Amino acid sequence: MKILVVSVHPDDETLGCGGTMLKHLKNNDELYWMIVTKADESIGFSKEFISKRSNQIEKVTKEYGFKKVYTLNYLATKLQTIDFSKLINSVSRVINDIKPEIIYMNNRSDVHTDHQVTAKVLISCTKSFRYPFIKKILMYECISETEMSPPFSENIFIPNVYSDITNFIDKKLEIMNIYESEVQKPPLPRSLDNIKALARYRGASCGVDYAEAFMLVRERF
Repeated sequence: MKILVVSVHPDDETLGCGGTMLKHLKNNDELYWMIVTKADESIGFSKEFISKRSNQIEKVTKEYGFKKVYTLNYLATKLQTIDFSKLINSVSRVINDIKPEIIYMNNRSDVHTDHQVTAKVLISCTKSFRYPFIKKILMYECISETEMSPPFSENIFIPNVYSDITNFIDKKLEIMNIYESEVQKPPLPRSLDNIKALARYRGASCGVDYAEAFMLVRERF
């Protein structure tokens, strides 16, 4: 089975579905990674940070056993300035190259503008009649983005699919630690304690020790 995991920014994949990807890896599924944005000096990132991020991506790629990584290289925080049709073309090329059966994407209501734009693009360019090979699309939650969305009904993340990651939670946290600049100290949301606490809470919602939660966008079987 071919699986496409979309990260608006590197680390989204681990926060949202790291344990689930490790399950896919154990099942010998083919994992592909699409990274939409990049850090760049023109938007305030240092050469040192950019170099570290590149090394982090290489390490994470090995941990998840990604068969191929697609980097779209749009500037982080600037997606809303890019022509929408250009974004759709970029994403569509990747999808057509892989022909994935399952796509994991960010939640459409995440508070970060880059996340909102990416979700809109993905929903726009995964129409069933154009991409009949796609069997399932799931939106993951990204701690510090998903729960920070305003409390309006159209923005609520309501999980209806759960993945038991009890056997993979420790490895997920280990991989998250690769992104050392993104890992925070409690009580901030991206601390390892709170990432684990969210998995514990999601597990309680579905009767297991630790879980990741998703919203089902579409499924055909």
